[in-house]
Amino acid sequence: MVVKVYGPVRAACPQRVMACLLEKGVDFEVVHVDLDAGEHKRLDFLVRQPFGQVPVIEDGDFRLFESRAIIRYYASKYAERGPNLLGTTLEERALVDQWLEVEAHNFNDLVYTLVLQLVILPRLGERSDLALIHTCKEKLENVLDVYQKRLSKSTYLAGDSFTLADLSHLPAIRYLTNEVGMGHLVTERKNVMAWWEDISSRPAWKKLMKLADL
Repeated sequence: MVVKVYGPVRAACPQRVMACLLEKGVDFEVVHVDLDAGEHKRLDFLVRQPFGQVPVIEDGDFRLFESRAIIRYYASKYAERGPNLLGTTLEERALVDQWLEVEAHNFNDLVYTLVLQLVILPRLGERSDLALIHTCKEKLENVLDVYQKRLSKSTYLAGDSFTLADLSHLPAIRYLTNEVGMGHLVTERKNVMAWWEDISSRPAWKKLMKLADL
């Protein structure tokens, strides 16, 4: 059964899901949702995702939304296939969950705001909020300082193995380095840069970037 992933292939949250599926060798089909045309707010899509957000997956009769819930699901469903993305001990699993929460609440929202202010609003002909950009940049620098310290003690965020904690960062860091012109926030931190070079060189991520033509 081929998994259906609803969402644009270039959007960050669908990319989080697709990267996980590629790591696990799970076949999937992308069902494009045109966000610019508002397709994610139409009734036929709201049946699948009542909050009008991407992605949604359909796996046979099973439907699931929220990208981090989806990657946890597939990392568990295919635990014996591909890399172990969840950790092996109770403590390792707890660390993976911890850093997933950090990514969701301390990192991703800041990058999303920067993308909105520096990429999306200008494209729509609207003015960016320079004060908000400055505030988000300062907060993000503090977050990445924490990452720098953490990555001085382990190769990956949750330990010495690549897990969902690292995978979940891939789309947002790509936006940060390639879209909003703030790659220096990564490159000027030696440990963060080494980590980014490592995780972004994984075959699954490279395959996704080729699929997305990025």
